[in-house]
Amino acid sequence: MTLSSPVPDVVDLPVASLPTGLRIGGELSPGGAEPIEVVNPATGEAFATVAAADTADVDRAVRVADETFRSGVWSRMPIHDRARLLHRFADGIEARMADLYTLETMNNGRPITETKAQITRLAEWYRYNAALLLADRDAVVPLRGDYHAYTSRFPLGVVGILAPFNHPMMIASKSLAPALATGNSVVLKPSEQTPLTAMLLGDIAADAGIPPGVLNVINGLGRTAGAALTEHPLVKKVVFTGGTEVGRAISLATAGRFAKATLELGGKSPVLVFDDTPVDVAARGAAFAGFIGAGQTCIAGSRLLVQRGVYDRVVDGLAAQAQQIRVGDPSLPETQLGPVISERARTRILGHVESGIAEGARLVTGGRAADVPGLPGGFFIEPTVLADVRNDMQIAQQEIFGPVVVVIPFDDEDEAIRLANDSPFALGSAIWTRDVARAHRVAQQLEMGMVWVNDHHRLDPSSPWGGLKESGTGREGGWESFHDFTHVRAITVRTAADDVDWYGGRATGRLN
Repeated sequence: MTLSSPVPDVVDLPVASLPTGLRIGGELSPGGAEPIEVVNPATGEAFATVAAADTADVDRAVRVADETFRSGVWSRMPIHDRARLLHRFADGIEARMADLYTLETMNNGRPITETKAQITRLAEWYRYNAALLLADRDAVVPLRGDYHAYTSRFPLGVVGILAPFNHPMMIASKSLAPALATGNSVVLKPSEQTPLTAMLLGDIAADAGIPPGVLNVINGLGRTAGAALTEHPLVKKVVFTGGTEVGRAISLATAGRFAKATLELGGKSPVLVFDDTPVDVAARGAAFAGFIGAGQTCIAGSRLLVQRGVYDRVVDGLAAQAQQIRVGDPSLPETQLGPVISERARTRILGHVESGIAEGARLVTGGRAADVPGLPGGFFIEPTVLADVRNDMQIAQQEIFGPVVVVIPFDDEDEAIRLANDSPFALGSAIWTRDVARAHRVAQQLEMGMVWVNDHHRLDPSSPWGGLKESGTGREGGWESFHDFTHVRAITVRTAADDVDWYGGRATGRLN
């Protein structure tokens, strides 16, 4: 394994100039809860302190958002004007791009090259949903008789978005963009571990002319501020990305008041490698699938299924790839793997590795904390490969959420499909093959929300993103997400020349 050494002149960002208060109704205010220290996972040290919301702050934010919604300043704004402001918002994001990706790397430890590649696409989500807003059309319903019937859509009201630590801006924007485009007001609560880019986004929205109270940003702990937001009776939809158990609790809370919920939860994505795939191609693809973002992504290719004819060579090739990955300071462009989010996360991940070895898995490479010169307090882990895993082992069934890939052999196509679908999770998956017919055939049998062929991790504003089973419900992206931030109403207009006189002796036709 190659370890990169840090240099003193990391990207300079004046953190002290960033907003640290709760943004409610266009104003920054201190929170009622204990302030939160923000830790750089590469150093293990706090580098900022932000305000935190208590339940009263959450209630105030939701009520301000609801009042703003009912005022119509955004919800009833002409769609061309709303789209124009969304484009201005996107312009503002592009203007602060360097600040956003630098800050996100400081905040969650993802290598700057990865963060930059992701954040530079952020504005696309706002522009795409602005375009959907202008392209959307009402449907005419072919009703029987002398009637003109059609549908119209209208916004839900207040939307609560709870964003995770691993991709704070991208995941928040996947729902924030359609929520705003369709006329809703939003209360955004970022992870307490990574609140800073969301706070900066609130500034950018205000500078772009988004009316006060339309986008409110509150920091706070998930168990207090997050719970209060998801349980608030005025919140008409909750969007959450995170663990399955928290998602289950949110689902119950929203169902109790018949609110909507989009939940993108855990994953244990299978990557199916067939023996017609060149070994070097498979090894590189598996490394990309499993180790990007230090494996801290719900769709990480953490369950590698390899056909027996190439199994040993793919395991060796993946191990070689893992050993070449440059682990180090995430602010350096040459770093390829940064730290995990916290010491607690590192302990949990390494505990999974130990349990897997105890179950009978073979440790091929990694499996330890990584020592990065100059960053003794960072939460680094060596890229880890565990081979000879059975699909019924805990490490094959549980989400590890770290740079750990488990490798499982299979004999034929039917077994590969069976193993892939044998999981409580069903978010993403990938197929590596040179046989185009097999690619389509297998993809149609994978019970997953997303399937990639000869690739992984790709997303676009136009493509629906989400899973099933314990990976959640609902979709982000495309028309599927856009319309889920609206209600639909059916409007029926009688066009007959005569009046309705059902009880006057002229009762004809159908009631339903």
